[in-house]
Amino acid sequence: MNSTLTNIPEAYIQNVANFFDQLVPVASDDELFASGYLRGHFDLVVGTLQVAGDNFAKEQVIEQVNTSLQQAISQGELSETDQATVQSIWQRVQQIAA
Repeated sequence: MNSTLTNIPEAYIQNVANFFDQLVPVASDDELFASGYLRGHFDLVVGTLQVAGDNFAKEQVIEQVNTSLQQAISQGELSETDQATVQSIWQRVQQIAA
């Protein structure tokens, strides 16, 4: 394992999961779609990093989710409106404390 990185950011992962869960009862339909879409990207990145077995930091999660979202957008997965909603929620997720 790479000891130069921080420990797996379990608190950050849990805080992000809580953020998504708290959106469910209050979000608009568009926000629910965007948050579910974003949560899929987030969970895939976290799962991939966990399976790799190395320690990783919050910054790596953010970087890899950014890459994943950009690939999806470049492949035409989201309309411009959905892109804006996803990016808005993603900005909020990046500010969540680790």
